[in-house]
Amino acid sequence: MAVRAVRGAVQLERDEAGHMDEQVGALLTEVLERNGLTPDDLISIWFTATPDLHSDFPAAAARGLGITDVPLICAQELDIAGAMPRVVRILAHVETYLDRSEIAHVYLGSAAALRKDIAQ
Repeated sequence: MAVRAVRGAVQLERDEAGHMDEQVGALLTEVLERNGLTPDDLISIWFTATPDLHSDFPAAAARGLGITDVPLICAQELDIAGAMPRVVRILAHVETYLDRSEIAHVYLGSAAALRKDIAQ
């Protein structure tokens, strides 16, 4: 078994706590499903949010999914002119038998434009 990193992102339509919870929850669920993972495979998750998101902590969505014993941390993305607005990104560290090339990085909706090279 190896430790691997899984990336993902989602762009929110609006800065609203319920919407963030729904969209980040969908992102986390998709990351787990596409990689054949369970919450027990998670080591930690870093969440970042663009500076225009203030309504809630993205990590709250993970707690809402029952991911309660995994270390989570939230940080703010750099405020770069022209960057895509209202984006939550994740970097999840997991234990898996998947090779690095088999990891499915998940970029939902318009966030797929952020990493066309690895978005699946």
